[in-house]
Amino acid sequence: MAVRKQKDQQIRKLIRLGKNSLVVSLPILIVQKLGWKEKQKVVVKKVGRKLVIYDWPRR
Repeated sequence: MAVRKQKDQQIRKLIRLGKNSLVVSLPILIVQKLGWKEKQKVVVKKVGRKLVIYDWPRR
């Protein structure tokens, strides 16, 4: 797989997963810096015209 230029690394595509879902991949460097792991639960929230993704708060 080709390495993306620095300015293009933050550009992602939406990919269809099944009938009713879309997926966006997250840059691995950002995920590693956050300390997130595969299959970890996260919260996706719509704020205005943006999406905010954060760690799921365990209770």
